[in-house]
Amino acid sequence: MSLDNLDLVVVGAGPAGMAAAIGARESGVQRVLILERAEQIGGLLHQCIHNGFGLQYYKEDLTGPEYAHRMAGRVADLGIDVLTECMVTGISPDHVVSAVTRKHGYVKLKPKGVVLSMGCRERTRDAIGIPGTRPAGVLTAGTAQRYINVEGYLPGRKVVILGSGDVGMIMARRLTLEGARVVAVLEILPYVGGLIRNEVQCIHDFGIPLLLSHTITDIHGQRHIEAVTIAKVDERMQPIPETSRVLECDALLLSVGLIPENELSLSAGVVLDPRTGGPLVTETRQTSVAGIFAAGNVAHVHDLVDNVSLEGELAGVNAARLALGDELPRAGIRLVPGENIRYVVPQTISGKNDVTIYVRVKRPEQKVRMKAGQFFEKALRVVEPGVMVKLDIASRYLRSIPEGTEEIVVDCVPRTEGQSV
Repeated sequence: MSLDNLDLVVVGAGPAGMAAAIGARESGVQRVLILERAEQIGGLLHQCIHNGFGLQYYKEDLTGPEYAHRMAGRVADLGIDVLTECMVTGISPDHVVSAVTRKHGYVKLKPKGVVLSMGCRERTRDAIGIPGTRPAGVLTAGTAQRYINVEGYLPGRKVVILGSGDVGMIMARRLTLEGARVVAVLEILPYVGGLIRNEVQCIHDFGIPLLLSHTITDIHGQRHIEAVTIAKVDERMQPIPETSRVLECDALLLSVGLIPENELSLSAGVVLDPRTGGPLVTETRQTSVAGIFAAGNVAHVHDLVDNVSLEGELAGVNAARLALGDELPRAGIRLVPGENIRYVVPQTISGKNDVTIYVRVKRPEQKVRMKAGQFFEKALRVVEPGVMVKLDIASRYLRSIPEGTEEIVVDCVPRTEGQSV
C-alpha cells in the first residue's frame, strides 16, 4: 500500500465512508484510501444484529453485520485501500491529513480531497446533568449494545432506560429477549424520539412500560446503582415533585441523543451548523473548505443507514469530480428552516440540478404540507421529530426560482381541507 499521490482520503469506514469510497472509485479516481481507527471496517453495524437495514439501498431486509459485509465486499472488489488501526489526529485546510497508525507509525498524507465520515457519539450522563451518586451500572445504550451483542455480557437484570431514541428502544427489546426485565422506558418529551416502527416492534409488542413526559431526578447507590427516582415533567420540562417515585434497578441505560463527531472538522477550519452540530454543506456535500466533503452522521444524525450510504456515495462522487478537475455547481442559495423545522440539509443549493434535501421537524403534526419557498410542495399525513423527512426536488421545480434569490425558507404547515396526499 502506497501512501503517496492519493486522490482521496476518506476518514472513517462506517457505511458513509465505505459508500463514499465506492462512489469515488466508480467515478474514475484510482487512488482512494480509507482510514479507520478500529480493527475492522463497518463502523457500529457489527453490533447492530437486528434487521431493518438495506430496505432502500439494497431493496432487502438485512441485519447490521450483513449490511456491513455487503459494503465491505464492494470495497474489496473495487481494490480500494483500507488502513485500519489508524487514528487521524488532524486535518489542515490544505488537505494535509495527520495520522498515527499501527503499521506505518506517524504519517502525513496530502490527497487532492478529503471526505469526513467520522459518524457520531452518544450523549452521556454528564451532558444532560442527572443528579445523584456515581455508581457503576450507568451506561449509554450503545455501550450496552456492544456488551451484549459483541462481548457477550448482560449489563443488568432489572433495567431502566432513559430516552426513547432508536438504540434505546432496540435495547429494551434486546434485554427482554436475553431474560432481563425492563422496568420502564422514560422519555422527557410527550412523544417518542425514535422511529415509529421501533416504538411498535420493540416497546408495544413486548409490553414494556413507556412513560412519556417523565425523567430521572436522582440516582441511588454507592458501589453499584440500586434505584432511580423518576418524576413527571410539566410543559417547561421541569420535574413535578409530587409525582416522584422510586424504581429499583441494577442498570440504567441512557439513550438521550447523538452528537456528530466534528473535532477533526474544526481542525480543518470547517464551519459547523449549530442546528445540526455538523458542517455546513452544499448539495454536493462539500463543506466551507474547498475539497473537504462531509457525509453521514458527521453531517447530521440520520435515522436510517440507507440514507447514510446514499449521502456518502453522493459525497464520494463529487469529491472524485473535483479530484479529476471538474467544476462543481456553485451553491449560492441558502435553505433556511421555517415553521416547525429544526434543520435542513444541505444548507445551500445551486438551484440548477435535482437535489435531495433532508428535513427534521420540531414537533409531531398530522396532515401537513412541506414547502420549499413557492416552487415546491409535498403533502404528508404525519411528521415526527424522530423520523427524517426526505424531499426529492427535481430541477424543473427549481427553474422557477427568480434570478438573484439568496435564500429559500422551508416550512411545515397545516394542510387545508380538501388537499390530498
